[in-house]
Formats: sequence, structure tokens, C-alpha cells
Amino acid sequence: MTLYREGSKGAIVKQIQKVVGAYPDGVWGKVTTECVKAWQKAHSLTADGIAGPATLAKMGIAASGAVFQDSSVESLTSHFGGKAIKLRRSKRKINEIIVHCTATPEGQDRTVDQIRAGHIKPVSKGGRGWSDIGYHYVIYRDGTVHEGRNVDIAGAHCTNHNAHSIGVVYVGGVEYHPGVPYCQLKAKDTRTDAQNASLLCLLLDLRRLYPNAKIYGHRDFAQKDCPSFDATWEYRHI
Repeated sequence: MTLYREGSKGAIVKQIQKVVGAYPDGVWGKVTTECVKAWQKAHSLTADGIAGPATLAKMGIAASGAVFQDSSVESLTSHFGGKAIKLRRSKRKINEIIVHCTATPEGQDRTVDQIRAGHIKPVSKGGRGWSDIGYHYVIYRDGTVHEGRNVDIAGAHCTNHNAHSIGVVYVGGVEYHPGVPYCQLKAKDTRTDAQNASLLCLLLDLRRLYPNAKIYGHRDFAQKDCPSFDATWEYRHI
């Protein structure tokens, strides 16, 4: 039985690195180990940082190094923050996965229902006037991932890019200073460790469902800081 771990090198290691979001240089170092552990934890595997048969199978990598065809993946069940969620492939053609933040002050929670309420509230009352929440997936501060809008329905999260995209949002993205008006708060990458791990693993799973899709940050398409970090650069190897 072949095990891949810190110190391993070669083509299979490179494939593993692509799956977990580590730099795909084919050399397994400490960063790759940490990425593998996070990926294993999110997929209900023993988080030992070692890629054995179970981990390779879950990643869709054959022992020969060949990657199974992602086009056969219709759905995935993953665990994020201890909560299981079934990710289903959209009937729409998806070529973009766009990352957002909720622009919620650091340390404050925001639920799917709260976001949905703000999105469907009439514009005359300070809302967006949409038919549903604009995002397809929401990542809470505890790392749990929650479904938003049905993936078969175009979102309302990025002007001119909704028809063929999946919208992912993490709760946070703005600094918090007591007594300072919200309009004066600055953008800040507030992702918790749990959110970091879950966002990475969610994007990896979405890439399996949509192998031709590219990952972007909302700021790539709009004059704003959202998601308060450079998602395109951070996830360039996925």
C-alpha cells in the first residue's frame, strides 16, 4: 500500500496538491501537510496529513496518478465545521465561482435567514427587493456551510455574471470598532480559521462539480473591496 506524506515527491503529489490548494510543485512539504489535514477534516476523513487509499479515493485520484473524470460527479456530501451538507451540481452551465463577504463587522454573526430577509425586503424599505437570498452558499464564522439560493437558479450577487456562476459568501469582511459608524468601517479579511478551512474545501468541492469554472473574488468585477482579500490570487492553484 502506497502512502503519500511529507517528503514524498512526484506526479501524484502534484495532483494531491492541486486538490487541496497547495502550490503544485510535486514536493510534499509542511504547507501541503496542513492543506491535506484541512481537506481531510472537511471530508470526514482521519486528519493525519497522509494520503492513503481512502483519501486518494475521496480526492478522485487513482493510485496511478490519473485523476477520475470530474464530469461524472453529480453531487458531493461534505462536512464543514462538523455539519454535513450535500453539494449538488447545477443544471445551469457554470463557468465562474465568485467569492464574496457579507460586509458584516468582525466578530458578529449573520445567518442565511437574516441575509435572505435583507435581500427580499423592498427597496423602499432599505432592502434589495430580490426574490431570494442572492448567494448559493454561506459560510458561518464557525466554519459550517449553509445553502442559500437553489443552485439551479441564477444568483443575485454579481452584476452581469449571475447567469453562469455560483455565489459563495463568508460572514464578515469589515473591521469592528465600537462607537464608529458602520459607514466609516474599513474592509478587513476577518475569516476565522474555521472559515478559512471550510472556504478552501468548499471551493475544491465546487471545482470537482464544475471542473471548467474559474474562481474569482467579487472585487474582480466591481469597484469594491469584497471579499476583502484577493480570492483570485489565493485560490489560483485550485
